[in-house]
Amino acid sequence: MTRAVTLDYGGKVQTRDYGGKAQTETLRPGPLRPANIIRAKFPTYKNGLNGIVVKLADGPEMPSLKETVTKETADMLDHRQRLSVRELAMKFEKGLNTATLLSNEVKWRQVALLERDILLKNLKTVLESLRGRVTGKTKAELEDSISMVDILAVQLSKREAELLQQKAEVTELAKSLKLASEDAKKIVDEERASAHTEIESARSSVQRVQQALQEHEKMSRTTGKQDMEELKKEVREARRIKMLHYPSKAMDLENEIKILRKTFVERSTDCVNLLKELELHKRPEGNDIPLFDLEGLQCLGSILRIVSQSSTTMDFSNISIQWFRVHPKESNKEIISGATRSVYAPEPHDVGRYLEAEINYGGEIAIAKTAGPIDPDAGLVDYVETLVRKRETEFNVVVLQLNGIDQPKESVHVLNIGKLRMRLSKGKTVVAKEFYSSSMQLCGVRGGGEAASQAMFWRPRNDLSMVLAFETTRERNTAIMLTRRFAIDCNIILAGPGDKTPW
Repeated sequence: MTRAVTLDYGGKVQTRDYGGKAQTETLRPGPLRPANIIRAKFPTYKNGLNGIVVKLADGPEMPSLKETVTKETADMLDHRQRLSVRELAMKFEKGLNTATLLSNEVKWRQVALLERDILLKNLKTVLESLRGRVTGKTKAELEDSISMVDILAVQLSKREAELLQQKAEVTELAKSLKLASEDAKKIVDEERASAHTEIESARSSVQRVQQALQEHEKMSRTTGKQDMEELKKEVREARRIKMLHYPSKAMDLENEIKILRKTFVERSTDCVNLLKELELHKRPEGNDIPLFDLEGLQCLGSILRIVSQSSTTMDFSNISIQWFRVHPKESNKEIISGATRSVYAPEPHDVGRYLEAEINYGGEIAIAKTAGPIDPDAGLVDYVETLVRKRETEFNVVVLQLNGIDQPKESVHVLNIGKLRMRLSKGKTVVAKEFYSSSMQLCGVRGGGEAASQAMFWRPRNDLSMVLAFETTRERNTAIMLTRRFAIDCNIILAGPGDKTPW
């Protein structure tokens, strides 16, 4: 009976019986099937005309166990500095688990190699038993199969040696990883204990700080209330002292000033009346020219009005009038250009001078003159000196006339007086803006009227002139004095039309 021995895909040996009919006949020539071992792990052998040809199995090459473990260890050592203690311990545990799995895989591979070694020995025994039963070409093929089994045995022995070496290395790495994992766990426990200690100390420190802050807040509230009460007491005391002393002194001074002003006005009125009586006595008998007098306070900010001393009412619209300034020492007259009405409001230029009005009545000249020089406004000079220190000062004005044409009085403009120039504007619109120059003219209004004491004539340039009305008489005189002061600093003298002498 003829038997053929083959190795199936599971690695088991199978014997096939062809029956007793062929016992006396020669075995059929044909190739003997080679051992088919796991193709992904071992090379495949083929028979050829020139002998045995070895061909490697197809597919990707898997990294060895040693390379895998070495790579994992290198990665762990590379990232060790960037990991926390807990992460390092987790990495060590992961490496230990990987090493255990690899060790188990090595064991499985070693068991598989042992089984394959036994199978190869059994196969070689079967082939040896068939050597004497075959002849011819079948015997040659049998010899080739036996040589292939020997080669596989050698390779399996080499592979087994490598696996043993890898097993030893993996075992050592597993031991080192286990020790490192235990050390990491100890470090984690120590760090956790130290962290708990630090947390407790930090909590106690925070509690102490909070207690200190609460105590400080309580003390600050208490001291703040005490300080506030003391300050209130001091303020009350200061107010009481101020009410007791300073107001009474200020009121006394104000009363004294009022009494002095009243006395001065009375004395001035008496003096003017005496001078008028003296003029009446000096007047020659038979002179039919009526006598005229100036009515009003003879000081800056007032209005002087020509009145007749006779009982009859006179109409000055048809009478020629001209006002003059008279120097108290030189007695020379300076004509006031444009002052031809019966009413005239003195301006800062008139302070310290007499004012005189010549009335042409029926071809005869009558004179009305102030009893003394025009007095300044009290405190105005000091106020102007205070404004000089500022770069510019603003006044609210109303434009009454523009180039001799009356304007609506509802619109309010802003007059800005600076150190180098003057500017008149309404909102964002600039009406006039000029630097101080010799062509600029500035003075009080000389045309008369009830608002003459609050009005100012300003000609910024030759083609533009206007009359501005201020809110008060004091503001009008302040603006004139301040403008002339800034112009003098620029070596320019501002005066009205026809004025020749400086003030």
